[in-house]
Amino acid sequence: MELPQGTPGEGHPPGAGRPGPVGRPVLPAQRHPVARAVGAAVKFGILLDHQYADGDDLGRRLGETVEYVQHIRDLGYDSVFGIHHYLSSLRTPQPLPLLSRLIDHSGTMQLGTGILILPLGHPVHWAEEIATIDQMSGGRFVLGIGSGYRDVEFASFGIERRTRVSRMNEALAVMQRLWTGETVRHEGRHFTLDGVRCSVLPVQQPHPPVWVGANGPTGIARIARQGLPWLAPSNVRRNWAVGNLTDYREIRAAAGFDERDAVFPVHRDLCVADSFDAAYAMAGEAVRRSYGEYVQYGMDFFESQWEAIKERALFFGSPDEIAAKVQDFADAGFNHFVFRAQWLGLPIERSMQIVERFAREVMPRFRT
Repeated sequence: MELPQGTPGEGHPPGAGRPGPVGRPVLPAQRHPVARAVGAAVKFGILLDHQYADGDDLGRRLGETVEYVQHIRDLGYDSVFGIHHYLSSLRTPQPLPLLSRLIDHSGTMQLGTGILILPLGHPVHWAEEIATIDQMSGGRFVLGIGSGYRDVEFASFGIERRTRVSRMNEALAVMQRLWTGETVRHEGRHFTLDGVRCSVLPVQQPHPPVWVGANGPTGIARIARQGLPWLAPSNVRRNWAVGNLTDYREIRAAAGFDERDAVFPVHRDLCVADSFDAAYAMAGEAVRRSYGEYVQYGMDFFESQWEAIKERALFFGSPDEIAAKVQDFADAGFNHFVFRAQWLGLPIERSMQIVERFAREVMPRFRT
């Protein structure tokens, strides 16, 4: 569960809005009219929550992951994403090897990271690893990145946490140059390259799509000015997500970026049943258990404000209720939904049931 992304709470300016149910500012929803992105059809993907309790049979769980991906492939989903952490209290396989394993089982779906903690690695390493996967998948890789938030990860890599945003930005800029195949000379704040060339180039040119996670207005604005897709987090209320998307699109347009074929992705936790209560009975405690893991990283609002998160952030309910939520977000501009239907302790059969019911009873309403 990789879903505090980017830079939680970064740069909230005075007057940005009152705190939302997850302790972040809420911007007024739709202060300016917004519309669906020009030429962009709604797509649906799945976030793999490949984190397991200590003592779990990891080989068995990874085998289930392959079966799960085959299932969502056959149901017609558009994408599948892995998560990234080091030194977690949960057993967390690394995403790039896992996604490589899934290439031959994923059909034509995009494969990506949701998200990769870019500051924890060197841009040469990331550039060649990602180019290799893009080659192996025939050009289907999506690089979702964020700056990270867990102290233990930065401390263990010998990186000052306060430098994470500048490291991420510099690393990405270097990677983009390496992917051109040019000889790169770079002397920056964090990285130095003395006339080197990437030995593997991606299929997708100029490079694989890059999505960036961020949880605060400053980070979101920075992404908009770069013209990169903002990957909106799952654990925030609707008005926060829509209000920040509105601001993001305005800043992006002012920076001169066209919206034709633009991608506006969003994470959501999904459970489709006969009603909200039935969905919560099926998966609610597993979701709460998963979010409870964040408390050890200083995010105790997941416990103290759980009722607000439960009521306002989850895509739980009947097919009609879920379709209405998707339509609402799509009307606001979001056009690539990345759903999580796996949580700690939930049997894989339940997850398969959830994604199948969505594919059978909700997805066709958004296919043209």
